[in-house]
Amino acid sequence: MKTIPAPIRIVNFQANSLKEQFTASLELVKIRISLLVTSSMMAGYIWTAGQIRMETLMVAAAVLFLSCGSCALNQYQERKIDELMDRTKSRPLPSQRLKPAMALGMALSLIFSGSLILLCSIGLVPLALGLFTVLWYNGVYTHLKQKTAFASIPGALIGAIPPVIGWVSGGGSLVDPRIWILSCFFFIWQVPHFWLLLLDYAADYEKAGLPSLTRRFSTEQLKRIIFIWIGSTLVSCLSIPLFGFVSFSLTYLFLLTLTFWLLWNAISFFRSSPREGSFGFVFTKLNIYAFLVLFLLSLDKLLASSHIKVNLINKMLAIVG
Repeated sequence: MKTIPAPIRIVNFQANSLKEQFTASLELVKIRISLLVTSSMMAGYIWTAGQIRMETLMVAAAVLFLSCGSCALNQYQERKIDELMDRTKSRPLPSQRLKPAMALGMALSLIFSGSLILLCSIGLVPLALGLFTVLWYNGVYTHLKQKTAFASIPGALIGAIPPVIGWVSGGGSLVDPRIWILSCFFFIWQVPHFWLLLLDYAADYEKAGLPSLTRRFSTEQLKRIIFIWIGSTLVSCLSIPLFGFVSFSLTYLFLLTLTFWLLWNAISFFRSSPREGSFGFVFTKLNIYAFLVLFLLSLDKLLASSHIKVNLINKMLAIVG
């Protein structure tokens, strides 16, 4: 009986190596965040075009590449800081699963590819918005995080622009107030989103020498501030129907139900004692809320554009009659 031949073992090793590199690459580009950014862009496209076309997929690919490239460049920029934090030390660069030169090359290639697709398929305005987002994230926000604990406020502009890219790509006007109220919703939502995440890892940030909100405010003060931001998020959401975005009464009802649901969780968070209070549980619910608002508004627009308007009461009366 012989042992397993060497060529088979080499092939298995290469397959495992390729799989590990692929997994590390997905971590480098923060694929889940990049897909969420792409989804918000597609929502902006649907809100103005009322449908999904081949052009939509081109813009989606471009925004996905830009987001992936920007995230990869951010990890390249912060690789030394990531080594000092428990939350980030297992990322591809600190853990040495990818080389810095490879990460930088991947980042620049993705940004260039996304920019080229936008330029060739849509035009200069979406391209300018996309490049501005990359520059703001990697050129401004990344450095502000090392200077001030309030960097999340200007940094929130990053998530507010992708819906505008979709809106303009779908034929909407850049000065239309409807897209700016939606953009405002995503801007406000991101501030408590970022702060809740930072607060859950406050010790990590302090260990890495980064500015931390916990050095400026007590836990109770921070809870009050975050509660106000969450309340502002809810108000901005309920303002969206006033701009003519909602076509169905059922969508109003769902938005109102979601708002009360998040408000109830925010109140529970505010009332919890410092030892009981976990920033993570409200962080998750805040993200679910934003995603469902995005989904409801997109579905409402698609149904309205397809002239699928079902009145349940009339249908029931017709059946009875």
